[in-house]
Amino acid sequence: MAASRNGQSPGVFRANRRHFLLGGAIAGIGATTAVAADYALGSGRRPEQDPTPTPLNGSNTVPFYGEHQAGIATDAQAYATVLALDIRAGVDRDGLRRMMLILTDDAARLTQGQSALADAEPELAVAPARLTVTFGFGQRFVEIAQAEAPGWLRPLPSFGVDRLEPAFSDGDLLIQVAADDPLTIAHTARMLLKDARTFTTVRWTQNGFRRAHGSVKAGTTMRNLFGQVDGTSNPVPGTDGFDHVVWNTDGWLAGGTSVVVRRISMDLDKWDRLDRGGKEQSVGRYLSNGAPLTSSSVGEAAEFDEPDFAATSRAGFPVIPEFSHIARARSDHEDERIFRRAYNYDDRPADDAISNSGLLFISFQADVDAQFVPIQDRLDQLDLLNEWTIPIGSAVFAVPPGCLDGGYVGETILG
Repeated sequence: MAASRNGQSPGVFRANRRHFLLGGAIAGIGATTAVAADYALGSGRRPEQDPTPTPLNGSNTVPFYGEHQAGIATDAQAYATVLALDIRAGVDRDGLRRMMLILTDDAARLTQGQSALADAEPELAVAPARLTVTFGFGQRFVEIAQAEAPGWLRPLPSFGVDRLEPAFSDGDLLIQVAADDPLTIAHTARMLLKDARTFTTVRWTQNGFRRAHGSVKAGTTMRNLFGQVDGTSNPVPGTDGFDHVVWNTDGWLAGGTSVVVRRISMDLDKWDRLDRGGKEQSVGRYLSNGAPLTSSSVGEAAEFDEPDFAATSRAGFPVIPEFSHIARARSDHEDERIFRRAYNYDDRPADDAISNSGLLFISFQADVDAQFVPIQDRLDQLDLLNEWTIPIGSAVFAVPPGCLDGGYVGETILG
């Protein structure tokens, strides 16, 4: 082998020059970074790994099969995508059955961290991160299925505060995809839409978020973009009260429920001009911990104190104003309750606005007419929050019960 000008072989010269450059890097960027750089240059040395790695949330799964569909009583995940599809002309009852067989198989696999059949990117399915897929049927779906629809399965009554846009309203088939990982959601939604496109077209898509997994302790009530706690008075899954509020007991919908999806635009710029006291008066709760304005306790537990709507100030005015949101949403009728499972949205603003944000309001209840509509009627008539919120989307779906392994979602109406 020929020698270089300094008497060393070319290979030795290159190695010395390489280590000289690496030594300069160590002086410039620090030893820790240099270890990674040395590995990148081919030394093969890896940084020491923690012998007790942190458990990964990505491997957590929610059972798909069961009496009820997952994604309702399931602890709300950090992210959600809600899709509304329209049934193509010519699709009949048998077509709906074939579609739901395929979509059920896709959802059952993906929620357990397995790829869907003919999945071109199976690596994206390995981290389900508590993925759930929930299906709902619109009025036209039930008509094509030649089944009797519940009386409430229709668009909601016209409310004075509504400024509804077709781009966010109605639909024949609802698919709610929720998980703690937005990549998992994106892949799942694409797989489902690919398999549904022979039967459907996409009507609308809405994306929502809460706090990222691990940001707050489990069970913490979400906050909307007004900074308010959202869902304090929810019934608790697993209790008789929850079962009474949510699960339907009639016909093909027994074990299922209904879902109302409302897109509520929130004027954050106008809200910012209101002082803190005004914000708390409009809601009826302290912003700091979500406690009702009549609460005298402190700390997180105060959020769940029972509001005293009869309490008055020294001047004789109600401590919780009659126009406040919690006063208008509350009913003396025990059946007028719903289960909220909302998400925030924050989209690209238009024109000179600096925000296009709001609430993707999702509520489950056994009967829309008996439970949801009376509440919304009161909010429509007098709720100070209407000064800063506008409903711009609305849809109602029947959510069928779950299914057993070997069955499919919708078999009680299509079987």
